[in-house]
Amino acid sequence: MPPKESQYPRDWLKLAEKDWRRMGRALADGDAEEAGFWLEQAVEKYLKAYLLSKGWALRKVHDLEVLLNETAVHMPTFGRYGPACQRISGYYLTERYPFVNPQILTLEEVSGSRDDVTELVKLIRQELE
Repeated sequence: MPPKESQYPRDWLKLAEKDWRRMGRALADGDAEEAGFWLEQAVEKYLKAYLLSKGWALRKVHDLEVLLNETAVHMPTFGRYGPACQRISGYYLTERYPFVNPQILTLEEVSGSRDDVTELVKLIRQELE
């Protein structure tokens, strides 16, 4: 029987932090696609950690915009990160599926997207600590 996914916000926060560091290393290495993938993964896990802390029932959702909309019930100001989350959601597909997005991802784009959600990440960290 496969293990169940954790319902504990701290477990998700720990993984989000690890993915955030991976994203930073990929940016430093000049790998925009990998950095974009890890950015998407980190933001997804930060949002799930936040939602789990509010009693959310864990679901297999990978669309950051959907997750962000669910956080708006608890923190309406998170809505301002919608455009960034919509953009970052596509980074997962760029790295994992050939020809999904013919646009080449740049380091500047990923760095800018990271900057666009850094405050969101800080707010979630504060909420969970």
